[in-house]
Order: sequence, then C-alpha cells, then structure tokens
Amino acid sequence: MSGTPVKRALVLGGSGGIGSALAQRLRSDGCDVTTFSRSADGFDITDEAAIQQALGKLDPPYHTIITATGALTSDNAQPEKSLRALDPETLAAQFAVNATGPALVLKHAQRLLPKRERAVFAALSARVGSIGDNNLGGWYSYRASKAALNQLIHTAAIELSRSHKQAICVVLHPGTVTTAFTENYRNHASVPPEQAAANLITVLDGLTPEQTGQFFDWAGKPVPW
Repeated sequence: MSGTPVKRALVLGGSGGIGSALAQRLRSDGCDVTTFSRSADGFDITDEAAIQQALGKLDPPYHTIITATGALTSDNAQPEKSLRALDPETLAAQFAVNATGPALVLKHAQRLLPKRERAVFAALSARVGSIGDNNLGGWYSYRASKAALNQLIHTAAIELSRSHKQAICVVLHPGTVTTAFTENYRNHASVPPEQAAANLITVLDGLTPEQTGQFFDWAGKPVPW
C-alpha cells in the first residue's frame, strides 16, 4: 500500500544543543533524519575531505539540509573587545568553522537536493554578523566570519537557483538559545533549544523559492545584511 513519500533531512552538527533539537523536531514532523557531528561521528566541519567523505556516503534526495555547526570562540580565546586583541590565527579559525565549513557542506551537498521538488538548505548564522545592524562593535572574528557566511550562502543561492528551481537556500538567526555554546555570553533572554528548533522549522516551512538567498531571524523577519 503506497502512501506519501517520507521527506528526508540532514542535520550537520546534530549532537549540539540546537542541532539535536532540530533533528528531533524534524523527526516529530515525520522526516527521516540523518545527522553528523564531531562528537558522534568525528565529523570535522573544517576538513573538506571529511565533509566529502561523510556526504559522499549518502544517496539523494534530501529535502532539508541544515548546517547547525559554529563556534563563538576558538582555543578558549575570548571574543575581541578591541583591535588590540585581534589575532590572525583566531580570525582564521573562526572563518574555518563559521564560514568556510558550511560553504563546503553546500558544495558537496547540492547533489543531494532534489532538482524538481521543494528543497531547503539552511545555515545557522547570527544577527551579530549583520553589518547594517552592528552598532556596538567588538567580537571581530565572530562577526566577520558570520558576515562571510552570509555572503557565501547568498552567492551560492543565486547559482543553485539556476539548476534547482524550487530550492530555498538561506541563513538563519536562531536568537539566543540556552546551550553550552552561549553559556558565558547570555546578556538577555534566551529560549530552550526545543523552542528555538520549533521556531526555525516554522520559518523554513513558510519560505518560498522567491525568498532564497535571504537572511531571516527566528520569527521569520528579514535581517539586514
């Protein structure tokens, strides 16, 4: 007896606070979910060979792919409060995790996205990566790496739309989420991972291909570049 085909989803960073909540939410919505993470699978977002190997084992289609990886700091370095604290190695490490890695995931994951059905690729960004919304300064490495991620995904969305007409490729700001990731940096209200995941999936469910390449917050509101 045939029924509605099960949608398949892939979550990178699937053992983290938001990643695991996203995977669980997608499963509760009836998706067949695959996850990769450093702690569970040794998945290294900074190693293209590891990305290619992991994704190369998968067969299409995957209707939803979410990159939920990222780092606020590198090697226990605190976010920079001034130019005096700017360190080239820390800057490069933040770019590798927050910008280069997710872009390489899309590079190797695009073959998994269906070409003639609705498909979603989303990467978790942050409002502090917005140039237009930056009124406080500081956090040079994290801000710059997230701004780079936004540009990479925006650019890739243009290319992807040529071959995948129904694709939606976006960056998302999840808000401040109560996880170990933000434990030392919560200066305003936060939400539990389960609520953040529900918010993000609701946003993704409501997007159309005409909105590909954009930057949205957890409530579905556009974030300035």
